[in-house]
Order: sequence, then C-alpha cells, then structure tokens
Amino acid sequence: MNNLHKQLAIELFDAQNKRKTISPLISRFPDLTIDDAYKVSLETIQLKTQAKESVIGKKIGVTSEAVQKMLNVHQPDFGFLTDTMHYPDGSNISLQKSLLIQPRAEGEIAFCLKHDIKGPNVTAEQVLEATEWVAPCFEIVDSRIENWNISIVDTVADNASCGVFVIGLDRKDPKTIDLASAKMTMFQNGKHAASGVGSAVQGHPAQAVAWLANTLGNYGIEFKAGEIILSGALAPLIDAKSGDTFEMTIEGLGSCSVSFCD
Repeated sequence: MNNLHKQLAIELFDAQNKRKTISPLISRFPDLTIDDAYKVSLETIQLKTQAKESVIGKKIGVTSEAVQKMLNVHQPDFGFLTDTMHYPDGSNISLQKSLLIQPRAEGEIAFCLKHDIKGPNVTAEQVLEATEWVAPCFEIVDSRIENWNISIVDTVADNASCGVFVIGLDRKDPKTIDLASAKMTMFQNGKHAASGVGSAVQGHPAQAVAWLANTLGNYGIEFKAGEIILSGALAPLIDAKSGDTFEMTIEGLGSCSVSFCD
C-alpha cells in the first residue's frame, strides 16, 4: 500500500503543477480509507517540501452543514498550509501562476497560535488560550479531482482541497469577541454573495480548531506556535474566475479582499 500512497501523491502533485484534474481516487481504488488518504497527503506534502515549500499551518474544511451538502461530503477534512499558498490582503492572484484549476472562494476565521497544542483532548477553551489573534480570511479552495466529484477520501488525499489563502490586516484577541455569533457578509464584484455566522462551523470556530488538533494528534501531528489554522467556511463556496473581486467583512473582526486574473 505504501507504493500506492506514493503513486497517488505524485499523481496529485503533478496534477497541480500541470493545472489538470484527475479522476476520483475512490472510484479507482474503492478500498482506500481515510487513513490511506492522510498518508497520501503526507507524501504530497513531502514532495512540496522537497520543492522548497514550508509548512506554516493547518486547515480544517467541510465543517459547515451548507458546505457538506454542497460537496456531498459529510464529515470534516484536514490538510496542511504552505508558504506558497499565503497571499497578502487585497492581492490580485494569477490563476495560472498560483496553479489554481477550479477555485472556489470561502470566507472564514483564521487563528494564529502563540503556544503549541497537541491532541488528543484539546478543548475549545484551550484553543482560545493558545491563540494570539484571529482575523477574517479568504480561503480559495481548489480540487485536483475532476469536477469537484470528491469523497472524504479524495479531499483528504488532496490536502483538504487546499488552494491559496488571504488573511485580513486586522488582528483581534479571540477572547474579546463572541466568535460564535460573529456575522460574515461576502460580496462578489460588488454584489452580495453569501452570509454566515461563526457558529456554522461546529458551533464555534474554536471548537472546529480543537477537533482538528485532536484529529491530527491521533497521527502524531501537533500545532506549533506561530502557525496559522484555518477554521472552516462560514457559508457555501462560490466559484471564482478571472476578473472576479471578492470582499468580506466579519463583525468585530474586520475585512478582507482578493481578486483574480489570468
């Protein structure tokens, strides 16, 4: 099975670099488990680090009911963030240079840690204590699986459908804000596109981060001080194309924007 993990990792890595999609893994290898998928993801991250990318954080995805229904994936996924995925607030991102294939925009809350955390048994309260700041964030998810025809195995293997992310400039102490009731409003090309609240992700964004800490803890992976943790979409994903501009505000947190070109 180890050879298969490496084979699929190379396939996904090449698909991203060539901006092409591949057929769903689960349709070709129906016996693949989530553990297998995570091992594929680890092999892919190793290929990225060999290509001089650095891991700077982690992400949880498919946390809200709206996104689960949209993707027909009914449990969260998890993956790694690297430095090449991070763009400044207000960036105009080239779809080709960023290697995005079929991007979708989602608004969420990013956490930056001041202390290490390692599961199991991490609580939302411990997450808040370990967090230096929170900020509004656009994650631009992407899938190397054709037509987003994904299962939980496909998306975990594909590094939780990571694309790129943009974090707003405002930084807030999470203990000074009711993150569960914080309302997000998103605009696409000046028109209202989506709304959501912090409680959309497992009742509270910090609870989603705790779930991720505990899930990765089962694999011996810890959160490290200084890492960015993306806590999951607050509303359904929106297709992004060249010429689009997205803006988002989260009450009590601030704003964030991103646009796209060829």
